[in-house]
Amino acid sequence: MSLLTVRAAAERMGIGYSTLKQWIFQGKIRTTTTAGGHHRLSETEIDRMLAKHTPSAHAHAGTARKPTGLIVALSGRNRLRGFVEEVRLDGLLGQVRLRIGDQTLTAVITSDAINELKLHRGDDALAIIKSTEVMIAREVEAPRVPAKRRRARR
Repeated sequence: MSLLTVRAAAERMGIGYSTLKQWIFQGKIRTTTTAGGHHRLSETEIDRMLAKHTPSAHAHAGTARKPTGLIVALSGRNRLRGFVEEVRLDGLLGQVRLRIGDQTLTAVITSDAINELKLHRGDDALAIIKSTEVMIAREVEAPRVPAKRRRARR
């Protein structure tokens, strides 16, 4: 029986490290503690948790199969590479904030898409923009308007 570190187990389960640590402290998942006090998870326990949180196979019997192919090219030309700064989920929708250099791009996408992409804070990601309405703007310095002088009252 091989044991995994908490970080390796979280990665394998597709959840955040802090989430798994919370589950451990709440007693939702069983661990083995090393002599140094570090938690280790068995593969059996990881499989048990994955089975618990994965819908059963017979529930999907009537639904269409998910595509498993690898996308090798995409028609969108405006690709912005960055890292995920924040992920917020609220019901059907979620908000993803992507840091691209010193700029921030915010996208509102479905919660299903966030879960399928396994997006977490700190992950590398691409924003691919395809739109028929893109506006371009330029900024110039605003002209300075001199302050009006006050008249002295007599």
